[in-house]
Amino acid sequence: MSLAAKTVCVTGASGYIASWLVKFLLQRGYTVKASVRDPNDPKKTQHLLSLGGAEERLHLFKANLLEEGSFDAVVDGCEGVFHTASPFYYSVTDPQAELLDPAVKGTLNLLGSCAKAPSVKRVVLTSSIAAVAYSGQPRTPEVVVDESWWTSPDYCREKQVCLYFFLRLFWAHSRKNRCAYSSFFVFLRAHSRTI
Repeated sequence: MSLAAKTVCVTGASGYIASWLVKFLLQRGYTVKASVRDPNDPKKTQHLLSLGGAEERLHLFKANLLEEGSFDAVVDGCEGVFHTASPFYYSVTDPQAELLDPAVKGTLNLLGSCAKAPSVKRVVLTSSIAAVAYSGQPRTPEVVVDESWWTSPDYCREKQVCLYFFLRLFWAHSRKNRCAYSSFFVFLRAHSRTI
């Protein structure tokens, strides 16, 4: 199969990292099915629609992380799925309800849609260093931070009591990423079909 015939999905396509991913995939000849909160909002989609190849190979879909089945149409027919969508707000009063729970539920909702789509061969879950770098263990120059160095949700919960707003938000975001990653791997182990 030629690259031009391959179709992939990018969730949260209007975001910074996802926008660059969409651009790269279009440049490589892929057809991209991209989820956004509102495909009719030009402030969130015009930069995508103006990319080279977008007119022919970019298809925008409305999807909601919190709605089960919301990603069914987006992933249908895709060989690969890049999951970049995740809630992030600068001002939160309840990190559990506003960041953590939606990130986990959104990841599981997307994976549920992927499990129903026989075309999906691979799912790539993106995040930041926040998902792996904060375990509370001391880091020395000899330590290699990799996928085995998971952020500890308990450590992040404890650090949320910081007085400084940015640090509170950072620890909440780190905990959210770690828990979304955990739910991703639990889902994969629970389903016999590997995606």
